Amino acid sequence: MHWAPIRKKAEWWTTRPNLLNYQQTVASFSWDDVRRHCAGLPGGKGLNIAHEAVDRHATGPMGSSLALRWLGRDGTSRDFTYDNLREQSNRFANLLANLGIGKGDTVAVLADRIPDIYIAALGTFKNTSVFCPLFAAFGPEPVFQRLLRGDARLLVTTERQYRQKVSSLRTLLPKLQVVLLVDVGDHLADDLLSLPRLMAESSTTFSIPPTSPEDVAVLHFTSGTTGMPKGAIHVHNALLVHYVTGAYVLDFHPGDVFWCTADPGWVTGTSYGIIAPLLHGITNIVDEADFDAVRWCENLQNQKVSVWYTAPTAIRRLMRLGIAPAKDYDLSRLRVIHSVGEPLNPEAVVWGQEALGLPIHDNWWQTETGGIMIANYPGMDIKPGSMGRPLPGIEAAIVRRTDQGFVEVIEELDLQGDLALKPGWPSMFRGYLHDEERYRKCFVGGWYLTGDLARRDGDGYFWFVGRADDIIKTSGHMVGPFEVESTLMEHPAVAEAGVIGKPDPLIGELVKAFVSLKPGRQPSDEMRLELIGFARKRLGSAVAPKEIEFHQNLPKNKAGKIMRRLLRARELGLPEGDLSTLEDSS
Repeated sequence: MHWAPIRKKAEWWTTRPNLLNYQQTVASFSWDDVRRHCAGLPGGKGLNIAHEAVDRHATGPMGSSLALRWLGRDGTSRDFTYDNLREQSNRFANLLANLGIGKGDTVAVLADRIPDIYIAALGTFKNTSVFCPLFAAFGPEPVFQRLLRGDARLLVTTERQYRQKVSSLRTLLPKLQVVLLVDVGDHLADDLLSLPRLMAESSTTFSIPPTSPEDVAVLHFTSGTTGMPKGAIHVHNALLVHYVTGAYVLDFHPGDVFWCTADPGWVTGTSYGIIAPLLHGITNIVDEADFDAVRWCENLQNQKVSVWYTAPTAIRRLMRLGIAPAKDYDLSRLRVIHSVGEPLNPEAVVWGQEALGLPIHDNWWQTETGGIMIANYPGMDIKPGSMGRPLPGIEAAIVRRTDQGFVEVIEELDLQGDLALKPGWPSMFRGYLHDEERYRKCFVGGWYLTGDLARRDGDGYFWFVGRADDIIKTSGHMVGPFEVESTLMEHPAVAEAGVIGKPDPLIGELVKAFVSLKPGRQPSDEMRLELIGFARKRLGSAVAPKEIEFHQNLPKNKAGKIMRRLLRARELGLPEGDLSTLEDSS
């Protein structure tokens, strides 16, 4: 189905968007101009994320402004002004220095979304150490692999997490010198210490040491389709992209209340759940609890959220429940909604208009890119299903590999190829830790090859086709699973769909879909035939699925992405590979 563009409407703009003239902005853009928005460390000592995000606000007229509001799972809440964050992050930086944790040392964090994570991140940046967040739902093995491969010297966690996931493997982590427990009042051993006690004993004054823009700030692990998790290295200079995307994509304005639902264990939860909103001096909402439709709607209403950044999985869950939040809750302060994590199906974009009162803006980026690279902007028309247009300062292209080992740009419109970015943007990862060869292979012929396939239309919008290793080759056709999944989701009975290619001796691969139905709909042969016919009418017989299997719960990773490679492995009886990010894998 072809979805008509959603035209920008002035009534959505309770505040004038920061980016209105895209072409003009792209033509005049320079990263040097962005750098002029940074205060820089006093005395010309460099560029530090924590200074730009906290200290420069705290020492000015915004010191008493609300920086972070934490909503506890039990209904409690805690507020932190910019001055509070400055003092608390200074305490953490001091205790790191006192423990002998210095520049370039990895500080890992394993906990639910509690204030200690955010304070630890900022204090780690100040100390010029490396912040490495781990997802709290990981089991012992993925936690061990990340601590080991990340050379973690210090771990911040809870007593329960430590006992369940770390203590039995501690002897296999010789570099892990200290564990700080956030929920004990006194030290339990020489290397098992109370974070509250050390914080209370630490000074609220700290002088950030000289920080080069190229000093390592963050280590984010990302799991590929095969092999061990990869540690993507990011530097302090990445804040330039966080600042620009906060302005142009998320459209931050003074006084905004921002809620990013992502956990800091994922790159979105660090780049946009910590850094970007604080760079802009706005209020950042953090909810400790996991998804709950009523709670989330109440958060939007009660916290007067103006900019919301969430995931397609959460949006699909709201759609599946058949609720219309805008009818039952006061969402009048909500101005912009963004989605990230995987491509947003077109019907979800349109659903946002009906159920939330605003369209949902999709955007694209990766752990490796460090920040949003391609987006649908509040001041531009939306093409449902599109990734949007490149961020000013980012050069994106569709390329094909040549027999000589180079790449060439595909100038023709609407032809799929490899999505590539011209290297050099500030948040580009600087390496995979301990895997230089794997890093080098990402760059070919002067381009960073993302591993995604896409196409570009005549208006400069990019369209996601699929991961290169997900593409289905059937009867001479190249089929992107996302297109088939989106079409199936247009059927009123379908909640979610995952599509793979299944080997077939006649046509190479046949398209097989795994479908989860909405409540009240039952799997049956009749439903299967109905869905196959529905897809054929829209996609044609060559592209539509030839097999459909019903699953109540499709396998997802902990960020909510459907794991197609796991569907494929289980279908074909292949090794399932790294399951560390699988939901409920612990």
